[in-house]
Amino acid sequence: EIEAKYTKKMQVLRDELDLRRKTEIHEVEERKNSQISELMRNHEKAFSDIKNYYNDITLKNLALISLLKEQAEEMKKRENHLEKEKADVLLQNKQLKEPLQQAQEQVSELQKKLAHYDKDKEALTNAKARLKVTQKELKDLQWEHEVLEQRFSKVQEERDELYRKFTKAINEVQQKTGFKNLLLERKLKGLLSLLEKKEVELSEVFAASNLDPGALSLVSHKLE
Repeated sequence: EIEAKYTKKMQVLRDELDLRRKTEIHEVEERKNSQISELMRNHEKAFSDIKNYYNDITLKNLALISLLKEQAEEMKKRENHLEKEKADVLLQNKQLKEPLQQAQEQVSELQKKLAHYDKDKEALTNAKARLKVTQKELKDLQWEHEVLEQRFSKVQEERDELYRKFTKAINEVQQKTGFKNLLLERKLKGLLSLLEKKEVELSEVFAASNLDPGALSLVSHKLE
């Protein structure tokens, strides 16, 4: 009866320890999976934000380059037109052989045209100055674009390195978890063996003691 009693207790203890071990393993697996999912979500979000940021910068730079090219072409056309008008005015000045009154009227008209020409020439000079500034800004933007491309490549390399370290860390965690489980199982087997040995010794002591049932029950209760 004692052997059956302790065998039953032994089975209950085994079941409890096995359930506890399975629960701990399940909790470790859930924490590990949760950390893995969180890391992957963070990496994906960071990569998506960086990609969108550099795409926006690239599109803005391309649009600005196209606009500056159009403005430069328009300034060049206007400069050619003004040069042609200047040549026409000089030719008209050489061909003026009319009477003085007509010449004065024509001179007055030409002075008006010359005033417009000077105004346009000044505007052209200002436009050339703005064009130089714009070209400098364009070069700065191109340099900034190259720097951003280099930074983007560096970020990609860092992301790949993080993925490699992440995979390595996962493998190490899995190996440590398996090793810990193996140690726990070995420890459990040792404890079970020791418990069985103690139960046998206890049974031998009770058999040799020749105690009455009341005293035997009291001693057994205290030992338990």
